[in-house]
Amino acid sequence: MKTATEMQSHVIARATEDEAFRARLLSDPKGAVEEELNLVIPEGFTVEVHEESGTTAHLVLPPPARLSESELAAVAGGDFWDQFQL
Repeated sequence: MKTATEMQSHVIARATEDEAFRARLLSDPKGAVEEELNLVIPEGFTVEVHEESGTTAHLVLPPPARLSESELAAVAGGDFWDQFQL
């Protein structure tokens, strides 16, 4: 069973080593992740991939402190990657 960190590391490593996978990950993130990790991502859940460059950096912020009831229910399940056990 892989942890969330291990799954993320696996996808990043594969994208670093395989240009075709990297291109698919950028054009169809959800499909590429599902195929690579052999899992099904729930409908309505979005996967976004951002590629840094020499002139662009990306910051990922945690969700806002105030969550709606539906957001609380979603968070109760844990991190996206923690939903899947390989």
